[in-house]
Amino acid sequence: MTTPLQHIQTLPSWLAGRVASRGRGLVADAIAVEGLKLLQHAVLAGVAEYGPVAQAELGRRLAVDPKDMVGALNHLQRAGYVLRSPDPADRRKNAVTVTPEGVAVLARCAELAEAANAELLAALNPDEQRQLMAFLGRLHQAGA
Repeated sequence: MTTPLQHIQTLPSWLAGRVASRGRGLVADAIAVEGLKLLQHAVLAGVAEYGPVAQAELGRRLAVDPKDMVGALNHLQRAGYVLRSPDPADRRKNAVTVTPEGVAVLARCAELAEAANAELLAALNPDEQRQLMAFLGRLHQAGA
């Protein structure tokens, strides 16, 4: 007979959450050497992908609270990774653009995140890693 705690700890949702938490921690620690937090990294990646983009539109696309978006962009601008300037289409809004320094830090963070994920998956052989990624992809698509 299992205890209630043992039961919880065998649920796929609990296990997936614990693994995800470890993975986020590994990536967060890895990109911290570049002076970025996970949210700042995601915002920078969003600016690189969608920019130049209105600050409010970026927040909607990334599902980031406006106050958190301002804080992340302030940090990224101080670091020289993004520029905010009046949006030519609507001067009342700010358009955000990635800088060459921002592109370079994104490339370094991509390498760091890959290394962190390799550490996360190190207990699995390459075939198991591919299977896990396929299963995770299917679960993600089913919930989309």
